[in-house]
Amino acid sequence: MSHPILSEFDIVFAGGGTTACVVAGRLAAYDPSLRILILEAGQHTLNKPIHVQPYQYPFNQATTSTTVTFHIGNPSPRLNGRVPIVPSGRCVGGCSCVNLMVYTRAPASDYDDWGVNGWESDNLIPLMKKLETYEVQPGRPTHGYNGPIKVSSGGCEVGVSDEFIQVGTTYHKRHYADDTNDLETCNTYSPCRKYIDGTTGRRSDAAHHYVYNQAHNPNLQVWDGKRVKRVIFEDKRAVGVEFTSDPVSCPDADQSSSIARALKLVVISGGVFGSPTILERSGIGAEAVLKRCGIQQLVNLPGRSDHNMVLVPYLAADEVVTMDALWRGESIVQGKHVLPMISSNLQLPKCRKSCKMEQQRKVIDCTKWPRFKIKWRPDDEELKAMGPVFQPRWKEFFQDRSDKAVAIFAAIAGYAPQLSRPLSSILPRNYMTASYYTLYPVSVGSVHINVTENNKEGMDFTTGFLDDSSDIVPLDFGYKKTREIFRRMASYRGEVAADHPDFPEGSAAACREASGPVDINAPDIVYTAEDDEAISQFHRNIVQTAWHPLGTCAMKSEADQGVVDARLNVYGVSNLKVADMSISPLNVGTNTYSTALLIGERAAMIIAEDLGIDCVDLTRAQFK
Repeated sequence: MSHPILSEFDIVFAGGGTTACVVAGRLAAYDPSLRILILEAGQHTLNKPIHVQPYQYPFNQATTSTTVTFHIGNPSPRLNGRVPIVPSGRCVGGCSCVNLMVYTRAPASDYDDWGVNGWESDNLIPLMKKLETYEVQPGRPTHGYNGPIKVSSGGCEVGVSDEFIQVGTTYHKRHYADDTNDLETCNTYSPCRKYIDGTTGRRSDAAHHYVYNQAHNPNLQVWDGKRVKRVIFEDKRAVGVEFTSDPVSCPDADQSSSIARALKLVVISGGVFGSPTILERSGIGAEAVLKRCGIQQLVNLPGRSDHNMVLVPYLAADEVVTMDALWRGESIVQGKHVLPMISSNLQLPKCRKSCKMEQQRKVIDCTKWPRFKIKWRPDDEELKAMGPVFQPRWKEFFQDRSDKAVAIFAAIAGYAPQLSRPLSSILPRNYMTASYYTLYPVSVGSVHINVTENNKEGMDFTTGFLDDSSDIVPLDFGYKKTREIFRRMASYRGEVAADHPDFPEGSAAACREASGPVDINAPDIVYTAEDDEAISQFHRNIVQTAWHPLGTCAMKSEADQGVVDARLNVYGVSNLKVADMSISPLNVGTNTYSTALLIGERAAMIIAEDLGIDCVDLTRAQFK
């Protein structure tokens, strides 16, 4: 899309991520005469293979990537002094164009727990259904079948997936269910559905399905490579934004400021990191933060939550089909096996040069991250084994809420690296990875602007990971339980010792290569106190974000340190809203893409109502 010389719009979006695309796209469809501008620091994603071809998602995580921003946190003593890194999407469509495409939904009770008028699950379930086309199974009452976002099985199954389910339902003694995304089912093994179009094999993201499909509407403008500096106010009424060319997306562009005026509304959609910092640069924030940055305070307003994730790799049999060769940039042909992930239904540009396609028309249509999962709750025996530190948290939050999982365990067919370790450093062979992440950690962090020693703008970012002593307990147990599951899987050939805890010499838990799995009825590994400490230290050294931060501009009352009200209005000013994951008042037990879409749908309704646009009929403005 070109950049026409326009300076005045009805609505200006500061940020072009997932939620912004949903809101802007819906509003443009409700009323095509609305002049809408989206300003996004990152670049366009339209039909770019790295964004639309699912298997290419790891390339967005490369240290040289410009499609994500790697936010550097403050060193934490709870992480043994480590500096944590949390990425976020940096492109039109945001994380919906770079994420892992795993389809999960939070239990309905999570939204009821928010305690915000109009955001109860009864009001949100129709919107959950409105936004999706659930291609997996017909007639499910909580799923939608005519929405813009496609949900499918993501392609073929592989042996690692079958093994994970077989061991999980026998050794781990949990049931199997086809659907644990019905807003209540928990603690059963189930398939991982994907945000992938089952017909075309393309990623199903917000940019393509809410915005790019309305290219015929000249009133819906997307300007990429534009960084919003601040909101412009007249008195306390938002009337526009000041922006510059983004130095990463447009390194050679003029860095002088421009103004885009908004006649009706400014919507901040910069994400969990961008939105609070735009507000603070605009004079909306805590006095102490603004004063140290030399910003005049306009309104006095006040952290941040995430899921804690660990990825632990295992050696896999030579004959098993994994994603490793593809992720290393090798041929699709792997020995005698051709990876069974090819669809000829869609013509796309050639994928990366390192990928040797049998036919130019073919495109990888699925990903192996992950194929099956369990939304896990401990049984009585497991709860006892977890020890006393976790018990108060269990009794206070989980015990009487059977729909809330403590963590998600999953198996990945390939080596899934930690953020700190590039794929290029891995020996070429087959791997499988155990993924486990907690859904409702107690610890929270914070995000604020800061001024560096050389007087440049920076970010004062604290993750809070593992600050509460109860948060590490499910991770420690998750390591032990997933290790027992993996070493019973037929493809198991041992541990990647360098990426496991450093157990004491002579420990029964020592990691090593193996010739095959143990028997399904083999005894569990017995861990000593020294082994347990090694596991805890391992987690403090490597635990990372699950890419699910939220809550930096929380939708709460002012008395509870909220930033926006139930209609997303920023307290103390007018004509200014926030719409993205930063408004979530509490954690949600899901990969947050589903919640970001949901917030977008609800925000579009709220704004349409404010503008007097009729959107009562939830079937209006369906996108092809």
